[in-house]
Amino acid sequence: MIRLGVVGYGRRAHGVINGALRQVEPEVKVVAVVDPDEEGVRQRLAESDRPEVKFFNSLEEMVRKSSIDGLFIGTRCHLHAAMAIKAAAFDLPLFLEKPVAITMKQAMALEKAFEKSRCQVVVSFPLRVSPLCDLARRYISQGAVGEPVHVHAFNFVPYGTVYWEQPYRDYSITGGLFLQKATHDFDYLCFLMGSSIVRIGAMATFQHVFGGKKKAGLRCSQCPEQETCLESPQNRKRNVSGYHSNDHLCVYSVDCGNVETGTNEDCSSAVMEFATGGHGVYSQVFFTRREAGARGATVSGYLGTLSFDWYRNELKLVRHHQPFTVTEKAAEALSHFGGDFELARDFIGLIKGKIKKSRTPIETGIQSAYICLAARESALTGKFVKVRQAAAA
Repeated sequence: MIRLGVVGYGRRAHGVINGALRQVEPEVKVVAVVDPDEEGVRQRLAESDRPEVKFFNSLEEMVRKSSIDGLFIGTRCHLHAAMAIKAAAFDLPLFLEKPVAITMKQAMALEKAFEKSRCQVVVSFPLRVSPLCDLARRYISQGAVGEPVHVHAFNFVPYGTVYWEQPYRDYSITGGLFLQKATHDFDYLCFLMGSSIVRIGAMATFQHVFGGKKKAGLRCSQCPEQETCLESPQNRKRNVSGYHSNDHLCVYSVDCGNVETGTNEDCSSAVMEFATGGHGVYSQVFFTRREAGARGATVSGYLGTLSFDWYRNELKLVRHHQPFTVTEKAAEALSHFGGDFELARDFIGLIKGKIKKSRTPIETGIQSAYICLAARESALTGKFVKVRQAAAA
């Protein structure tokens, strides 16, 4: 049996533990939790965990007073770095949710904490380890496109309203959508290109679609505009235009923030320079709906062009100087396109001592945070920004 200690047992933590981790190892058991919402946690816990689980006031107390084999940090985003810094003091495998930090101060403190730490980390970057991305990297590393010189990446998010109708809209918690969403993409792009991003120029569009001046705390069920508002539950249901059609917080509320105090963007883009001299472009759009959802990349070199899309579960390789084109299909209905299962395999492997190194170690999380922070700075200042490089990366 694997005994797990969890800091922040929310929906994401529950989904990974009860889904991916137990798919890999059915004998995973949550025995210790740090979370102020004990009643909510007990409701979410699997029935097999409820009799034995104990609650603690801090990560340090949990480690001292319970016998656990691994740690899972699934708190709100602004607490990830602080909790991971505490975990760095212990020799326990750690599953850490992204983003690993939302400020430069947090990211630098996190890097310092892990300089001499023996704590092995699996950062929650499922895209990098998804079967489709892994296949793309293998093609590239075998020379299928030659030297990768350019990449064009995209993320058209069909469930983007979550960033305005759920706690994700609180900028002080998320740090914006480069850190909340693009942290995945910048990580896998560095993985594909075999190189870190060293300079970035970005821009963002704010409050052309979401955000606004509706009163604080407003819900659809309280609003007189339900018949005409495209985001009302009845219109989402009628138009098949939302990932859910339940009552929800208003996406046009002052609670969404503003440009001066901080708010999520409707869409954003970046131009990236890699250490190898290649470059790329990336865009993320949060008002996309239905079949317009797409996420993937096209990598170009002199010998070929490789493209893939997780939503289409397809990879295509065109060889420039040979009369061959390869198309490969991936399996469907996989959590995070199969990446969550791969992360779970790594985490369980670290706990059991079957593997020595995570495929998404702490340095990947820190480096991605540095890229995201540079992109956010660039979007707000209108200037290209040099990306800080994590020493370990």
